[in-house]
Amino acid sequence: NFTEAMDGDNLTLLPGFILLGFSDAPELQTTIFSISLSLYILMALGNLVMILLINTDPQLHSPMYFFLTHLSFIDFCLSSTIIPKALETFLLGRSHISLLGCFTQMFFFLALVISECFLLGVMAYDRYVAVCQPLLYTTTMSRDRCYSMVVLVYTTGFLSSLVHTVLAGRLSFCQDRSINHFFCELPTLLQLSCSDAHTNEIFQVSDAVLIDGGSFLIILISYTYIIHTILQIPLARSRLKAFSTCTSHLAVITIFYMPGMLTYFQPHKARSQDQTKLVSACYAPLTPTLNPVICSLRNTEVKGAMRRLWVRKLVP
Repeated sequence: NFTEAMDGDNLTLLPGFILLGFSDAPELQTTIFSISLSLYILMALGNLVMILLINTDPQLHSPMYFFLTHLSFIDFCLSSTIIPKALETFLLGRSHISLLGCFTQMFFFLALVISECFLLGVMAYDRYVAVCQPLLYTTTMSRDRCYSMVVLVYTTGFLSSLVHTVLAGRLSFCQDRSINHFFCELPTLLQLSCSDAHTNEIFQVSDAVLIDGGSFLIILISYTYIIHTILQIPLARSRLKAFSTCTSHLAVITIFYMPGMLTYFQPHKARSQDQTKLVSACYAPLTPTLNPVICSLRNTEVKGAMRRLWVRKLVP
């Protein structure tokens, strides 16, 4: 529970936790801090520039870029939820975090990860409509429907995270409050619990199957139809052009789902803490840093928007 009995009827807040980070390798602390800080700065610049470009350039006002804006927003918030405290941990070797701060960090991390997972499924559906039903694209992906999809994405993420957080808040924690991690993540908290965490594990796996698995199924079905449609196009150049509109999204899916499945599709007792730290490092800050680079590297429309923004800044 969030409180424990002390001297009869008096209730006092439980002490917080100690984030150990990578304190078992003190010789690497400065290097890890420098790399994480550099990646965080690049992540912030990349995602904020992407949001600015899409919102200020009329040629990018389409459903695909609308969803890309929210991907950048989620990535920025996801990394900002973790990295500032992690930098303190890397710099000091270990750091203290309050119980409220720990559960708040865990809540927003889970909410944003689940939201991004669901958003990638929505983006796959958008690509399916664009490639397989181009004549119906404007009608199917109307502005109201796009807004409804985004609301559903955030609602699913935050409600699911709320259930995880409430269930975790019902647990009692042992006297050893040392978290062998650089942020408060659900699996690491379950490992510190002195209570029966069977219900938490069941909901964790069920949530992964229903939401992560459901989103992945949407992606799989969408790209099955996309590939089938592309293969029916007679001209090789036209096939390549059609597939090129999906390559960035496929790359983002790959770097998101691979570490995510390793982390959440297995019970916490079957996973080493070193593995958890390593896998989680892909989410913050590496993955949010790579996403805007991937989405703009081979995208001529984004490059064109960058040039137009640059010209507007130089020419009053």
